Amino acid sequence: GAFSRSSISSSGSSAHVVRDGDVTGAAQVSSCPGSCAVAALFLYFPFWISGRGFRMVTMGRVDLFLIAASNALCSPLAVFVQIQGCIICLTLALGWAFAARVRNREIRKMKVQIKRGNSFAFLCDDINDLDHYNQINLPRVSVVMPLKGFGEHNLQNWRSQMTSLYGGPVEFLFVVESIEDPAYHAVSLLISEFKDSIDAKIVVAGLSTTCSQKIHNQLIGVERMHKDSKYVLFLDDDVRLHPGTIGALTAEMEKNPKIFIQTGYPLDLPSGSLGSYCIYEYHMPCSMGFATGGRTFFLWGGCMMMHADDFRNDRHGLVTSLRDGGYSDDMTLAAVAGAHKRLITSPPVAIFPHPLASDLNFSRYWNYLRKQTFVLESYVTGMNWLMNKALFTSHCYLSWGFVMPYFMALFHIVAALRSGSYAGKETHSNCGLLLVGCLAVSTIIELLSMWNLTKVEIQLCNMLSPEEPSVSLGSYNWGLVFIAMLVDNFLYPVSAFRSHFSQSINWSGVRYHLKNGKVDKIDRMRDPRMLCSDLSGKHLYSKRVASASFLNSLARNFAQWRQPKKFDDIKNGQSGSDLLVGGTPPPPP
Repeated sequence: GAFSRSSISSSGSSAHVVRDGDVTGAAQVSSCPGSCAVAALFLYFPFWISGRGFRMVTMGRVDLFLIAASNALCSPLAVFVQIQGCIICLTLALGWAFAARVRNREIRKMKVQIKRGNSFAFLCDDINDLDHYNQINLPRVSVVMPLKGFGEHNLQNWRSQMTSLYGGPVEFLFVVESIEDPAYHAVSLLISEFKDSIDAKIVVAGLSTTCSQKIHNQLIGVERMHKDSKYVLFLDDDVRLHPGTIGALTAEMEKNPKIFIQTGYPLDLPSGSLGSYCIYEYHMPCSMGFATGGRTFFLWGGCMMMHADDFRNDRHGLVTSLRDGGYSDDMTLAAVAGAHKRLITSPPVAIFPHPLASDLNFSRYWNYLRKQTFVLESYVTGMNWLMNKALFTSHCYLSWGFVMPYFMALFHIVAALRSGSYAGKETHSNCGLLLVGCLAVSTIIELLSMWNLTKVEIQLCNMLSPEEPSVSLGSYNWGLVFIAMLVDNFLYPVSAFRSHFSQSINWSGVRYHLKNGKVDKIDRMRDPRMLCSDLSGKHLYSKRVASASFLNSLARNFAQWRQPKKFDDIKNGQSGSDLLVGGTPPPPP
């Protein structure tokens, strides 16, 4: 109706709108709901293709459309969507502020210990815990690491895991699918460097048939662990441990035997590509659930410490749930813990630097996001299915609820800039600019809170690994962080819906098909390009094993001090470590 009384005239190569009054009437189309902006487009469209051929439309018509669209986006529903986006930003900022507070408390505690003369505060709170009497009574721990491929940072990650300064007996089980896996030869070379100073084995698990390959490798590792192991620690091959991580996790398990699982979370170190920043942005909201300093309902499969007897006795049917159709180890175990009201905790020191591959392109990020959304399609019980659907719905709603205000803000900003052509005319509502201002302030607060949490976690990681090169916050590009926030939240619902309707996923060259929430079919694609995970690099065999560091030497001294007889036997020609590959020694790399 606003345009029905307008006449369109054309002269030469230009056209203009003549209204019964002034141009404000065109802007009054915004009195209708948000669909008026679309209606305005359809009203203009016939004039674009009619008359004297396809002539260029003047900025007058485009200005009218932008003004109409901007005013339409000031309707009650549109205002609600934009205010909701501001609330989402501020909620994230508040959550990250609380997470930074928890991590900061641990930093302050370590600084106090250092001032009191505890130079080993990165290992334990009380230096008396390093006494010989306390060390010899520490429980045995088996570290199980399922491997797939050999990437850019894997060697350094494995080295950090093997140079743990845990004073008790510990064994490392590297589990591969076959000796053809590139990780097999790389780990063999790394273990040979340490010789007999650590108890390390390579286990060949074979192909999985009823569950994901990762879960299959984990279960085979549990079967091969030492019979006296009290705890089992599952680690991903992209986890970079601190020297005191195993000791800190074990100490918490000893303090509270009711703990079912202890977990941690990675701190992504972007490599500079947009894909790496998207992964960093994807993990940051989840990090709030792991920075509680205690009880949590979240679980990350990259670091999980559990009671070994829970696997030996198949407590709560956890082994059965994993083996019979399990796709995601952490989602399955979290479902078991929730169903039986078992305790999951995340200590504040369980934060691990996670350098992302330098060649992490956007397609690999997309495949990673597809795997993350696909886990919501797997479930163990009916309640687990219901929880996953609630997560699916809420995450999709909040993701697009976060992104939509920024698209609306574009209309407000451009319309405000173009409305300057009509000086002295009230063509554009100030409501749009007010909403843009609120969104800008909320975004700045959110980015500052994210920056602060990242800074605190980097400082904590540097203190927990004093020998490692310091991680710097200066390498982060916060412009790309903002773009990644929009890209990741826009693509998450797309990926989630695709996972829901496809019910299949390609994970490192293996396609898994789900049926009723469990792995029903496995297709193995013999693709030689699938040699590494989505987050690891592709520079295979490009790095030589570095010389032993101070931590390596200190780890050997700890082991020799704890088991002097073993090292006396080694000096006499007996081996204290072996490589188990189906019961036979591995061929030379």
